[in-house]
Amino acid sequence: MKLGVSPGYAFSLATPGQELEFAVEAERLGFDSLWVGEPYGHEAVSVLAWFAGATERIGLGSSILAMPGRSAAMTAQAAATLDLISGCRLTLGLGTSGPQVSEGWHGVPFAHQLQRTREYVDVVRMALRRETVRYDGTSITLPLAGGEGKPLKMIIRPPRADVPIYLASIGPRNTELCGEIADGWIPIWYAPEHAARLREPLATGAACAGRSIDGIAIAPMVYARIDDDDVDAARAALRPHLALYVGGMGSRRQNFYNALVRSYGFEDAAIRVQDLYLDGRKDEAAALLPDELVDMVCLCGSIERVADRLAAYADAVVDTVITMPAASSAEDRLVQLRLLARAGERSAVAAGV
Repeated sequence: MKLGVSPGYAFSLATPGQELEFAVEAERLGFDSLWVGEPYGHEAVSVLAWFAGATERIGLGSSILAMPGRSAAMTAQAAATLDLISGCRLTLGLGTSGPQVSEGWHGVPFAHQLQRTREYVDVVRMALRRETVRYDGTSITLPLAGGEGKPLKMIIRPPRADVPIYLASIGPRNTELCGEIADGWIPIWYAPEHAARLREPLATGAACAGRSIDGIAIAPMVYARIDDDDVDAARAALRPHLALYVGGMGSRRQNFYNALVRSYGFEDAAIRVQDLYLDGRKDEAAALLPDELVDMVCLCGSIERVADRLAAYADAVVDTVITMPAASSAEDRLVQLRLLARAGERSAVAAGV
């Protein structure tokens, strides 16, 4: 198993120079990969390109690029460019985002997500193979009919036609599609105790495509906070991050993260946290998250405790744990990065650190 790291929302804690310091230090410490996502603040392609220029060996991943924000062809261009300037270090993580971001930020209807994802990945791969792109899908038509457009192929030659494509998914149908068409899966809050059940849709999708689930990398994103003296303090640092998703990332009718927590057996807590969060009582919502849930989906506590938990992820057939250190400042985040590297070394299962 490998250990990756994400700086979280870029520039929320740090200056540009401090963000670059984090990336360089992650490489120096031997982390296998460095992952950058994009909410509705910074965007990931620019940050990844910037990190690529300051590093030499560490893998670079998008976790995730939001599909509503770019055409499939533009995503292929970005992937080819990042792979070229980084020396073939890119893993392309994609996701549909949610209805609030898709419709509220990008102005793209959140509908027919399975078909849209399938078609989007098809076009990205066609472009990276430098094929002349002709596509007649439900959500993508290239070129548009009745206009002056013509089928095109990428001008540059991508260094790799097979840039690994990972999909972020939570629900069973999306995860089944991931098993069918993707090279890897980026789940959030992947609980090792529930790994067999969580992997079932992935295996179903893989079987539909005539391949083995063993060929699909599993790379969960995991919030982390190491505190050798006080596990309760570590949990407290993580709770606001979880509460944001359980309570606020979606509506009362549709919140994928809330549904996942309920599936883990915390239905009452999930409902109460969402009610409080949507009523603006965020601190109370965070305080209601059970210790057992925080321990199940995060890395928290002492170095030894985190090392043991990393071993549980390895036993759950995880390829890469993408850690996201919870921190109060840029300096604190560097401390957490170094502690995570030590936990990886202690675990004896995280390669490359």
